[in-house]
Amino acid sequence: MCRLSLILILLLSVVYVNGNNTTDDRGYIVKVGDYAPDFVIEKTDGSKCKLSDYKGKVVMLQFTASWCSVCRKEMPHIEKEIWTPFKDKGLVLFGVDRGENKEQVIRFAEKMNVTYPLIMDEKSDIFTLFADKRSGVTRNVIIDKNGKIVFLTRLFDRNEFNDMIRVIKGLL
Repeated sequence: MCRLSLILILLLSVVYVNGNNTTDDRGYIVKVGDYAPDFVIEKTDGSKCKLSDYKGKVVMLQFTASWCSVCRKEMPHIEKEIWTPFKDKGLVLFGVDRGENKEQVIRFAEKMNVTYPLIMDEKSDIFTLFADKRSGVTRNVIIDKNGKIVFLTRLFDRNEFNDMIRVIKGLL
């Protein structure tokens, strides 16, 4: 009986700690169809705004970090195949740099030669609104004009990336 009680207490503790933040098999705690959680965006120039300020626009969040080799592989494709062709058609794109300070983010953007804005998420506060803190970067979130999440990626898979491009085109 004591063993059963202990197991029950442990299970209830896990449910209590996790709350509604259950993850999918790729570490997301959000899903397609959810409204994107709002957060403050801090740009490297010091300006701030909120994600909700972009309601009415299609938004892409690219979670990245300078130490992530897969991110480095994906970023030139985002620049060339998404940002360059769609920035003048209404796409808003933010690279959300996880766990790095302003100077690191600026150097990373320069080194990667990307022109889309990277924003700071030094304490991973933004990241953990979308994914489990133990999961990794190299993920993209596409948000429609109403603020709903319509597409999620994890790692860099060419087929999934092409599907994401088609989704973005269809939304713009």
